[in-house]
Amino acid sequence: MKIVAQILFCTVFTLGLRAQELLPFVENFTKTEYQGDNQNWSIAQGADHALYFANNHYLLRYNGVKWEKYTMPNRTIIRAVAAIGDKIYCGSYKEFGYWERKGGKMRYVSLSAGKNLFSGRSANEEIWKIFTNDGRIYFQSFNELFIYDRQRIEKVRFPFQISYCYLVDDDIYVGSVRKGIYLMQAKTFERLQGWSAVDNDIIHHIEKQGGKRYVFTRANGVFVESGNQLVAWNHLLNSRLKSEIILTAKFVGNNKLAIGTAQQGLYLVDLTDQSYRSINRTNAIKNNAVLSVLQDGENDLWLGLDNGIAHVEINSSIGVFTDQSGVLGSVYAMSTTPGGYVFATNHGVFSYSGNSLSAVPASQGQAWDIYAADTGYVIGHNDGTLVYNDGRVSKANGISGGWKLLKSEVEDAFFQAHYSGVSVYRNGDFSNPMPLEGLTKPIRNIAQTKRGELWAADNYRSLYRITYDDRFKTKKVENVSQSNGILNDFSVKLFHYKNEVLFLIDKVWYTYNSIAGKLERDPLFNKSFPDISDILTIDDNHFMILNGGLLYVVSQEGSEFVWELIPEKYYQGKLMPEDSRVFKNGNEIFVNLDDGFLSYMLSRKQGAAPKPVIEGFYNNSLITADTRVAYNQPIDIDVVSGVYGQAQQDFFYTLNGAKEFNRIRNGHLTLNNLGAGEQHLEFYRFDGKIFAKVSDYRFDVKNPWYFSIWMVLVYILAVSGSFFLYYRWNKMRYLQKLQLKEEELRHQQKIRELEIKTENELNIQEYEKHILELELQTKSSEVAGKSLSIAKQGEMIENIRQILESEDDIARLKAEVLKAIKINSINRHEWEVFENNLSQIHQGFISSVTSKYPQLTAKDIKLCIYLKMNLSSKEIAPLMNISFRGVELHRYRLRKKLGLSAEDNLYKFMLSI
Repeated sequence: MKIVAQILFCTVFTLGLRAQELLPFVENFTKTEYQGDNQNWSIAQGADHALYFANNHYLLRYNGVKWEKYTMPNRTIIRAVAAIGDKIYCGSYKEFGYWERKGGKMRYVSLSAGKNLFSGRSANEEIWKIFTNDGRIYFQSFNELFIYDRQRIEKVRFPFQISYCYLVDDDIYVGSVRKGIYLMQAKTFERLQGWSAVDNDIIHHIEKQGGKRYVFTRANGVFVESGNQLVAWNHLLNSRLKSEIILTAKFVGNNKLAIGTAQQGLYLVDLTDQSYRSINRTNAIKNNAVLSVLQDGENDLWLGLDNGIAHVEINSSIGVFTDQSGVLGSVYAMSTTPGGYVFATNHGVFSYSGNSLSAVPASQGQAWDIYAADTGYVIGHNDGTLVYNDGRVSKANGISGGWKLLKSEVEDAFFQAHYSGVSVYRNGDFSNPMPLEGLTKPIRNIAQTKRGELWAADNYRSLYRITYDDRFKTKKVENVSQSNGILNDFSVKLFHYKNEVLFLIDKVWYTYNSIAGKLERDPLFNKSFPDISDILTIDDNHFMILNGGLLYVVSQEGSEFVWELIPEKYYQGKLMPEDSRVFKNGNEIFVNLDDGFLSYMLSRKQGAAPKPVIEGFYNNSLITADTRVAYNQPIDIDVVSGVYGQAQQDFFYTLNGAKEFNRIRNGHLTLNNLGAGEQHLEFYRFDGKIFAKVSDYRFDVKNPWYFSIWMVLVYILAVSGSFFLYYRWNKMRYLQKLQLKEEELRHQQKIRELEIKTENELNIQEYEKHILELELQTKSSEVAGKSLSIAKQGEMIENIRQILESEDDIARLKAEVLKAIKINSINRHEWEVFENNLSQIHQGFISSVTSKYPQLTAKDIKLCIYLKMNLSSKEIAPLMNISFRGVELHRYRLRKKLGLSAEDNLYKFMLSI
């Protein structure tokens, strides 16, 4: 059952990959990219190296950077295009003329308009082909030929319907529709009698090659001239072409033939060995109907398809093998075989022979490495070490994950780096591996230059030096990167070059000083290759560098290295980081890709690339010397090299003397946020080592609107106005200050007057107060005197009482009483004066007490006055003409009326009122 499954697996894979082969690189352009129609009827390359396509309703222009499209004035379908001199001629329905490029745009000039060329029987003519001969330009329809001698147009009508006219050795051959081929002489047509083999067919191309004329028919294949006759082309492909409808053809150089068909794309025939390759929808181009073919200035082909455009680099030293189906998987290793190739991929082992790719039975799974040994192809595989011979594999041993098999150049042995370390094979016996003990880590790469010593790079980190004896017994395993203090020793690269091993660790190049026993920096490589991602050995004279995502083939000339770029378009997005490998077969090298491989011829050198043309566009208009770009507006720059194939290069630029080199991708860049003034762009090529200046470009940017002349005038007026307003405002402010000063002075004068007046009034008030105080003092003296008199009266009464108590003699008693009365008597007038003065002195107090306590009687108020004067009850009694106990009783009642307790001090209370 397992055998049946393997057979089924191999059968399916073989069927799926039968169409795969090593092909020229093909660059496809779809309608989405060029924004046009389907059919591309005709192709031409102008003197400006741009490509022009008759694309139904559009004339397409492509300069390697961008696509442009134009329409005829009447929007008719364009069937033919031809580059003659500096003009692009085109033909359409009842119309023909030419295009000129002016101001970065194509401008159309009609040659047929207004000449009444398309009337009568010519009313429906459509131009299908344009060619030039003997200084005249021919515009051909299916029934007529319009001949333009740069002054006038002459019309010749065919006596039969034709397909196309063909210019061969200055002779015009006319292919009729199933009526044979005619030779045009002046205005007459002579039928070629010996070419009757194609009488009943439609002719789609006639061309001379190797002294013979070839005729390509629509339905009967290719015929070749033999004497005066046409005979069928003796080629294996010819029978196939009869059923695939030839639409166009083109001889390329002396040994290649391109044939475009309606059903199977393009056939590339090698006339030296009669081999051919098919380029079709299954392996390269996007559509199988090839309507037109052009050989460009680089001897590559452009195909006008029924749907799309293809650029086929048949003259490039680079070829590609691409698995369109995905069943091949990612290629990790490959080797040439007598009849083709053998591949190690993540899907297993595949063999390629006779334009057919087949899966090798019993090899499914991850295959890492292939080495062409004398006994067969040794394959490192996850399932063990396999040996491939004659389309089959056998298992040599069980070592899993063989990343690299290295044949020692100083010993009769092979070393294999694998998942578990390093193993040794002696005498070419791969069935008997012997481990190098002491190192059991996954080893990805190994190198050797000395007997008894092997260098090994761990899959993850660290560089090891292994020494062993003649029997391959390990003496010592040393972690060299760690012992030399290199902490960041991840992804160590080993590079065997000119009998020396170099080590790339953390972007620094080292060599090993065996005398000092330590790593030392290599000055030449650190200077030449400071920032590379990977390095791959090719041979003693070449190696490959991966730098910034670009591949370079490097060769050494003395102490200098010469870099040759492999353009990114051949492998963009297909390289395999950390797993890139280079394989060499003669002068051809192969680089593995994630869907196939890339081939490159070492011996073929590219010529010097032309100086690029720089075009700047502002608002979709070409920038000229008179153009002034508005401030802060985007500018589009096209760097047009006129090269489309292998010699096409990336460019770099600097702006206004900046030190940083910026990469220009696809020849186009957009500049934003430009400052005012002259802008200076400098353009460079980079060979991986040196930036070489190739061109420069200058243009001017206007000042921003706020720095324009009118705005400057506005600013001047505004500033002048501001100064004037400031002057007026300052003057007005000064006058206001003067007015305020005067007002202030007047105010101060008024205040001074008021102060003097107030001071005078205060003086008067002080004077009056002083008089009042004097009066108060006088009245107080009077009150005091009266109080004293009253007190004396009290004293007199007390004396009389004492006399009455002490004297018994009535006469004497009478005399003493009268005497005491006389001494202490106070007249009524004095008492009235006393009470009046007392009321005046305490008038405010009386008013306050009366308002607060209206229930108080006049006698109560009088008592309040005496209490405020801090008189005692004894002193108050005679003033109120009551006894001491009467005063105490009155005080008690007063407390009640005032709401005071016995503890409250009446004197303090009276003072607070």
